[in-house]
Amino acid sequence: MLPCFVMLDLETTGGNATRDRITEIAAVRVENGVETARWSTLVNPQCRIPPFIQSLTGITDEMVENAPTFASVANDLLALLDGAVFIAHNVRFDHGFVINELARLEKTLKAKTLCTVRLSRKLYPQHKGHGLDAILLRHGLTTQARHRAMGDVDVVLQWLKIAAAELGDDTVRRAASELVQGSASIPPLLETPIEDIPDTPGVYVFYGDGPLPLYVGKSIHMRTRVLSHFQASAKVAREMRILTEIRRVEWHETAGELGALLLESRLVKEWQPLHNRQLRRERALCSWRLIESDQQRPLLTLVGLGERESAGTDNLYGAYRSKRQATDALRLLCEANALCPQTLGLEAGKGPCFSYQIGKCRGVCAGRESAALHLVRLRMALAAQRLQTWPFKGRIGIREHHPGTGRTDIHVFEQWCHLATVHDEEALHDLSESRVSLAFDLDTYRMLVKRLCGPSGRTQTLAVFPV
Repeated sequence: MLPCFVMLDLETTGGNATRDRITEIAAVRVENGVETARWSTLVNPQCRIPPFIQSLTGITDEMVENAPTFASVANDLLALLDGAVFIAHNVRFDHGFVINELARLEKTLKAKTLCTVRLSRKLYPQHKGHGLDAILLRHGLTTQARHRAMGDVDVVLQWLKIAAAELGDDTVRRAASELVQGSASIPPLLETPIEDIPDTPGVYVFYGDGPLPLYVGKSIHMRTRVLSHFQASAKVAREMRILTEIRRVEWHETAGELGALLLESRLVKEWQPLHNRQLRRERALCSWRLIESDQQRPLLTLVGLGERESAGTDNLYGAYRSKRQATDALRLLCEANALCPQTLGLEAGKGPCFSYQIGKCRGVCAGRESAALHLVRLRMALAAQRLQTWPFKGRIGIREHHPGTGRTDIHVFEQWCHLATVHDEEALHDLSESRVSLAFDLDTYRMLVKRLCGPSGRTQTLAVFPV
């Protein structure tokens, strides 16, 4: 094996390294093939151990009540790990707990890591299971202390000896050396080689055991971004949850950032991945349309922003997920600006509105304020929410080109709606001859406003042309 390593295992109050705590530590230090130190201790987690965990590990609240806290044993652990490779079965789990416990003490751990789950996958690729129970069954190993820290450490050490006997010391040493760099940041059950993921613009998709995606993300450097997910998992609970489930990664290259944004938005709305919190499908987007005439009542009508032949945004204000959200927002705006809820359509009836009677309306409904002035004040109150008017006469194409891959994407839009992405002039011509219904999407709208209506120079890398 490696010249110097520490085989370590933890028992904990749960699986969340940022929230749960350590209840037991066991570690064996091996130098040049000889065991030089063996240490284990219960740890007082300073919190209750859930009943399920107590039944699984056999470690009870009473057992740890008088045990040392992690703060009391931290220096002993750091001394044991000094100059050694940190090895564990699913090292991401144990390493994550140790660095979080140390961070609470404002201490750091600098140690290379090796995951024996990944080592088992590398040494025995013909087998499907590489968890500790699978290894016990596969090699006929037994233990009387499963789910206790030292018992699990001894099982892995036994397995390493068997692997060396079956495959040869050199084979095990070479495989371990190849995995030792950065193994803590790679999920142990990940089947996709990281080096296969291109470091180009695009969308990456995380999958677990099933066919449905866990998470969809985008980046202009996909491999780097995927690795950042893995590296953040020890500190970010959400990343930890995703990466305990991940088994494979798929990806879709694009020519640039805009293409990646558009594809991510579409796939998230289409697939609704479990761990995507944003970009979810907006099923009933609606907006307030302002009437031009100050004499017409009501001045505002609610219109849908779904699929329709015309998706113009003239005189539209705000984008809301439901009629209730739109009404609540307008009511707040009405109250904040002393507008008339009756004139806006929030209340029925004729004559002075109730708000006027309690001094919260300036009286357009009672002839105390001119309709023209009320309309001006309404426009001023709504100004920040106005949807931009489409600044082109018709369809446009935005060309993105990636010089490294040679890929070209042409994104076609009309009235803020994304019609399609094509890759050559022939496909663009076919699209120009077709009639496509317009589906307004708030995320697409915001992307385009940012790029087409933002600060000067924003679109230097994008070629915009009429279609």
